[in-house]
Amino acid sequence: MENGIKRGAGILCHISSLPGKYGIGTLGKEAYEFADFLKKCKVKYWQILPLVQTGFGNSPYQSVCCNSGNPYFIDLEALKEEGLLDDEELSSCIAPEGDVDFDELYKKRLGVLRLAYARFDIKDPDFVKFIDGGEFEDYAVFMSLKSRYDGTFDTFPDAYKYKEHLAVYEFRSSVYKSDYCFWLFLQYIFGKQWKKLKNYVNNLGIKIIGDIPLYVAYDSSDVWGHPELFKLDENLKPTKVAGVPPDYFSKTGQLWGNPLYNWEAMAADDYAWWISRIKKATELYDVIRIDHFRGLDRYYAIPADSKTAEEGEWLDGPQLRLFEKIKEQLGDIDVIAEDLGIMDSGVIRLRLKTGFPGMKIMQFAFDGKQSNAYLPKNIEENSVAYTGTHDNSTSLGFINALTEPQFRIFKKRLREALATENVIFPFSTREQTALALCVCTLACPAKLAILPIQDVMLLDDTARMNIPAVAEGNWKFRLKGEPSRYSAAVMRKCVDHFGR
Repeated sequence: MENGIKRGAGILCHISSLPGKYGIGTLGKEAYEFADFLKKCKVKYWQILPLVQTGFGNSPYQSVCCNSGNPYFIDLEALKEEGLLDDEELSSCIAPEGDVDFDELYKKRLGVLRLAYARFDIKDPDFVKFIDGGEFEDYAVFMSLKSRYDGTFDTFPDAYKYKEHLAVYEFRSSVYKSDYCFWLFLQYIFGKQWKKLKNYVNNLGIKIIGDIPLYVAYDSSDVWGHPELFKLDENLKPTKVAGVPPDYFSKTGQLWGNPLYNWEAMAADDYAWWISRIKKATELYDVIRIDHFRGLDRYYAIPADSKTAEEGEWLDGPQLRLFEKIKEQLGDIDVIAEDLGIMDSGVIRLRLKTGFPGMKIMQFAFDGKQSNAYLPKNIEENSVAYTGTHDNSTSLGFINALTEPQFRIFKKRLREALATENVIFPFSTREQTALALCVCTLACPAKLAILPIQDVMLLDDTARMNIPAVAEGNWKFRLKGEPSRYSAAVMRKCVDHFGR
């Protein structure tokens, strides 16, 4: 398959992490200012995490709808300019700078967005066209039901739980203006604002890398709307769930709990659900990163009543058939395969057949083994190199955690790696070493090198985004202001020097 990803550099910063007055990053002026910062850095890619409306735990990898936009990201100042909010309502959303307080957002933000909706003309021709398109019909009914009935969808009254046509039709009619159109309004406004921002970013010569999780959340409009596409019992409970087995990072494995796909049912209609999902992603993003790519070759199935991921079995996924059908329908698309962790020959073969670049993490490169796949000398060009991802410590946090003997060894190995790339970069302190790790990433042979904004700014682990398998306290990191001109100058110099 063709691959249009060009040599370049990028910065990873999720929308929620942008600075601003309203408690969480939005699609407002700070997003445009960040795009201008990227332009100053001469980078060609802005990578973000999933844009979706989050559910319990606030993880962008657990959403109420896999194609949704997060209402928290809606630019409130734009709503005021449209006459949908007044000054007092806007002021009520002002929050302290720093980490996202999701509890406060949950209490206040949807209430303010309902005030904006109350002033919105639902007969606006563009909005009527959006409704008639039907893209978010399941989502809007699902969210309206959740507003009426607390809990997960399997606790809805049976007529709604099993999505009986007449019952759902009557419910939707009864809440059409009060709830159904409100949830559609949120997606309509988000879509308009995102399209405007993406056009601005693209016009700067920057492409957006978006992220789609492999699995969807159980309590989602995706599962409620299409239960036949998932491995569920007659009560719509999962029979087996997703995760990964025990490994170096976790003695009991990772029990994610997502329902597994019924790949046989999906194959029966040529993977229409997946093709629709990928098509939506191509509209939102220029390049798509598929999280847990290995699950499309073989996936780990854990009995639904398990307390850990220790007991499970590997089963075959759709493999190349899925991507052949996607290409038939959508043509060539630019994809990054998240192939981290223990990979077997099957998933390596699948990635090679698709032509998608895999990921290389520089923090993992220096274990002393010359065969380490993440060492710069072993990285193939068709790769995307990172210092670390949203699941890792920041580079400075990683280095700060090393003991003095470990730190000395790490510096020695990093210097050797830089020498193999003909890079002279003196460093001695831990902060300088973190910067050297960034330089090494940008110098390596991978055609695309991406640094998290925390590493561009040399922030420690107080700025970490996520700790895997820890349920609470994640996804909160937020910039307090635009990165400094010094950060931009260092990045720009590296981009120039390494021909990115």
